[in-house]
Amino acid sequence: MLEINNYNSSILKDISFSLNENENLIILGQNGAGKSTLAKVLSNLIENDEVKLFDVNINDISDDKRASLINYIPPKLEIFDEYITLREFLELSAINNNDNNSQIDKIIELLSLKKLENRFCKAFSSGEKQLLLLGSAIMHNAKITIFDELTANLDITRLKEVYDIFKSDFLQQKIVITHNLDLAYALKFKVLYLKDGQIKFYGSNEEFFSNENLQKFYNNSIIKLDKHLVVNL
Repeated sequence: MLEINNYNSSILKDISFSLNENENLIILGQNGAGKSTLAKVLSNLIENDEVKLFDVNINDISDDKRASLINYIPPKLEIFDEYITLREFLELSAINNNDNNSQIDKIIELLSLKKLENRFCKAFSSGEKQLLLLGSAIMHNAKITIFDELTANLDITRLKEVYDIFKSDFLQQKIVITHNLDLAYALKFKVLYLKDGQIKFYGSNEEFFSNENLQKFYNNSIIKLDKHLVVNL
């Protein structure tokens, strides 16, 4: 499904791993570890010859086809028109020319965004903008969607809603970059941990969230007690 072999740059060092079909992934690491750079490499926003999608080199896939296979969701909403509304933004997120009004209605209801439907995106709070990005990802419906710190500005209630969507079938295959260890642990996705541009762990959620690894990667600041993560103050 997704494979990268021996990718090197000024930021990333000898990056190699593969993700099978129907596997979801959490990418963890400190600030500056190279997480966003890796996401852009995987989606070919940083052009390269080391990534394969469905056994085809990503550089050999047309732009339209690649858009249907992999979608990168940035950490912040960027709009080219300050007067674009939520509904208009979702209309532009579709990758087909079909009538998408019913799908947009379902997404607006799913994310409880009805009151914002015809408001300008520029006026949204940071959390509302993050939810709009999630809505656009569902609308786009790529085979693989990479979320770069989607939950950074969400309150607890909204975080739970995003968790439920990540665990549902609204999206296909998901790669989630996050600093939220509670979310990462609860999702039970496979884990990749980056440090200084190098992969220091790649494996199961259960293995990563052992107290041994938490001590190793987080300097004993997080411990697991009765299947819950606790800050070790």
